[in-house]
Amino acid sequence: MSLEIDFNGKKISVKRNTKIYQLLPQPNRKKYFAAKVNSRVRELTYEIVKPCKIELLDLTMADGVSVYRTSLRYLIAMAFYKCYPSLKFSISYSISRCLYITLDNKNPITSDMIENVKNMMDKIVKKDLPFNRIAMTNDKAKEIFTKLGYQDKVDLLKYRPENGTSLYSCNGYWNYMNGRMVPSSGYLKFYLVKQYTPGMLVQYPRPECGGTIPKFEDAPIFGKTLKESEKWAEIIGITTVPSINERIKKDGEVDFISLCESRHARMLSDIGDFIENKIDEVKLICVAGPSSSGKTTFANRLRIELMSRGIDPIRISLDDYYLPRNECPKDEDGNYDLESIHALDIELFNKNMLDLISGKKIQLPHFNFKTLKREYKKYFKLKENQPIIVEGIHALNNEMTRDIPTNQKYKIFISPASIISFDGHNPVSLTNIRLIRRIVRDFKFRNATAEHTLNMWPSVRKGEFKWIYQTQECADYVFNSLLPYEPAVLKKYALPLLKEIGPDSVHHSLGTKLIRMLKYFVDLNEKWIPCNSIMREFIGGSCFEENDEVEGEKN
Repeated sequence: MSLEIDFNGKKISVKRNTKIYQLLPQPNRKKYFAAKVNSRVRELTYEIVKPCKIELLDLTMADGVSVYRTSLRYLIAMAFYKCYPSLKFSISYSISRCLYITLDNKNPITSDMIENVKNMMDKIVKKDLPFNRIAMTNDKAKEIFTKLGYQDKVDLLKYRPENGTSLYSCNGYWNYMNGRMVPSSGYLKFYLVKQYTPGMLVQYPRPECGGTIPKFEDAPIFGKTLKESEKWAEIIGITTVPSINERIKKDGEVDFISLCESRHARMLSDIGDFIENKIDEVKLICVAGPSSSGKTTFANRLRIELMSRGIDPIRISLDDYYLPRNECPKDEDGNYDLESIHALDIELFNKNMLDLISGKKIQLPHFNFKTLKREYKKYFKLKENQPIIVEGIHALNNEMTRDIPTNQKYKIFISPASIISFDGHNPVSLTNIRLIRRIVRDFKFRNATAEHTLNMWPSVRKGEFKWIYQTQECADYVFNSLLPYEPAVLKKYALPLLKEIGPDSVHHSLGTKLIRMLKYFVDLNEKWIPCNSIMREFIGGSCFEENDEVEGEKN
């Protein structure tokens, strides 16, 4: 029986049960890594059973890289197991958009070990071994994981709501990967391995780099925060989803929420200590971070922290320095680029800051997002030793505060920065946690659908890579805004919104991926979350809501 399909823009006729990869010409077969079938990401081994639209995915596309990265994690795990079957290791996302591998016993991975694992990876790729996806019961998967010594995967199965799962088998090696895979190991030709004590880094192609591997850029400041977060998570035993669930059940909702919130309070206290000791010098406290990192609540809490020390800062949002729309730059598609620093009145901002610091009384602007015009209402004059908290996505960009002496600025980068995994080989994406925060917030405060938020997300991410991440290493302090309990709270709000994304939507695959992430967490009642928590910025009930407008769509 023949079927009419749209194959990468061409109308063709194929036999029923044809696999997608069979339609690819041999020389280019490994140029593509997955496909969207009616907007849903499928593996290239997917069998065509009805008329459909198929879009091939390569490494210039986020979905293509996602499949490649998942498969690469499998390759790393397989190579490690072949070389060192008794060693337990973990894979996480790390600096410079790399995969970071460390030993669970805290011993360093030596250069000899890295060479052995790299050679094994190369050998497996050269053999082009098939990755076979095999469905089975949870009990059967548990049996396999127990034999392999993967207790973390056994623990994860306890929280899987379905009665069955799928594992991948390759040349006698079994593993579970939380995502789609390429057909065989021969597809995985693009990676770079390097030592990064105490572990090893594996770089892979990135869509924002045109499908190439970006130049490695060390990030010691952000990396230090990741290490501190990892150490804290290990101390209290919440490095994986099952361990978080068990801690919630063991300690109870109140204790676990309080435990997580206390870490934020301690970090705020550390910042307060520094500013208090430098109050004669610090004039601008600059707060920046990517979308849905919790900047607004953080800035308010920092204000209260400083007030408790007799310091009374004022808060200024860079959103109030937007230029009139007709003066904003446009992107390559001809749309106003509100993510650009050049959409802000840099000259006016620097003049205002210098005037305030010098003791002048000035009228600060307020940008009305309804009329898209600048208004002037309040006058300000700084008191002695009264710093200014400046909040906005460009607050750490030196161009934004170019006229202010460096020693008068204290820069804070805020973002979720903890390392959490489903199991040792499947890290949780912190970007997806921010996306879920934003989906919940957009619905709560703007009545926006998940589809609407997902439509905007690629533009937001593009702006982050272009403008924000390059400034994080300028920070004097990186505030980790992740609350380990938050997926268990956001789950209740996000799942109904994500399930509204239909199978014909271009966002169906991403919506499904977010559902797969949330479903493993136990439910947590939000009533015990403090009113000043960063989490309240997204689910509502913040004590700061009356004083702050919700972040604009650009944030």
